[in-house]
Amino acid sequence: MIDLCVIGAGPAGLMAAEVAIDAGLSVVVTDAKTSYGRKFLMAGKSGLNLTKDEPFAKFTAAFGEAENLLLPMLKDFGNADVQTWANALGQQVFTGSSGRVFPKTMKASPLLRAWLLRLANKGVQFKTRWQWVGWNGRDLTFQTPDGPQSITACTCVLALGGTSWPRLGSDGAWSDILVKEGIKITPFKPANMGFNVQWSDYMKPHFGTPIKTVQITAGSTSVRADFVISSKGIEGSGIYAVSKDMREGANLFVDLLPDTSLATLNSRIARLPKKSSRSSILRKALRLDLAKAALFNEFARNIPLPDIAKTAKALLIQHKGPRPIEEAISTAGGIPREELTDQLMLHKKPGVFCAGEMLDWEAPTGGYLITGCFATGRWAGQGVVGYAALRNA
Repeated sequence: MIDLCVIGAGPAGLMAAEVAIDAGLSVVVTDAKTSYGRKFLMAGKSGLNLTKDEPFAKFTAAFGEAENLLLPMLKDFGNADVQTWANALGQQVFTGSSGRVFPKTMKASPLLRAWLLRLANKGVQFKTRWQWVGWNGRDLTFQTPDGPQSITACTCVLALGGTSWPRLGSDGAWSDILVKEGIKITPFKPANMGFNVQWSDYMKPHFGTPIKTVQITAGSTSVRADFVISSKGIEGSGIYAVSKDMREGANLFVDLLPDTSLATLNSRIARLPKKSSRSSILRKALRLDLAKAALFNEFARNIPLPDIAKTAKALLIQHKGPRPIEEAISTAGGIPREELTDQLMLHKKPGVFCAGEMLDWEAPTGGYLITGCFATGRWAGQGVVGYAALRNA
């Protein structure tokens, strides 16, 4: 019998494993895929944003409704701790102009390799292509290349992710297993996702073009950020930042000229010849680039000339709802707070702890999501250590 079986070798699961092995417990980590941390590696393809370097209160406020749940965990392992942890792995970090923190290599693979090597050297055992299928009594059961296998463990940490990017391992299949055990699951929703837009042919030349230096507003959230016009709709960091409000029904408005006042725009328009065309106004008075002008015309082609400036400061972007959950960066939904103890153990399954995106919380991109996964994994690992101590007392 081993002390802890971690199911899911992403950031949350590996963090739980390290806490337990450091406390002297025996640990095995299983994963259904042929390699570990696949979604973590995907997140690092464009530069691994580990956390955000900003005052702690501002950092935790970004978690919104999840702040109360995560606050004790983030106090234990927050944005400053992530930087210290990465440096200790030999992966020096730097802070960009936006406050986002990255490894100097800008890649996830060196950090993950260093982490896995450190865990292996401490005695953590690893098993790949072990697909968890549930329990047989107290034993954890798996489908493996060698047929059905089981592990007898005093404790377990489930860190199986949400339902976004299922090809990387986060397919949500675990929810059916837990429902059979009487555990409530909040339905999954996409988070940090793009939105469908039914573009006219006029927009095709602009697919893949970033819309830069804009103010994006939906509901109570407003951010200065960029976004991208894609063949399917709109996506990118600016859209992800307001995606929760959009998902809940808020309209999306874009200020195409956040550094220019409405009065200044109207003054420029007034100086143009009286019979200036719409295209002349967009080019000479608003000074929109080709992509912004195309976006304006897509959604405000019939706006009366006197309203052009006002519309450019709050352009309503009409969409057809979120892109599929499989494409989302993360998910909302999962195991709700009431099913868990303060230490993230399932009330109905003593000794079974949960961490990461399995839990019903969401966070924006920009380092918050990954930090939250680290923090919940560490917290669950500490819960395992405490539970084992009581069991052995």
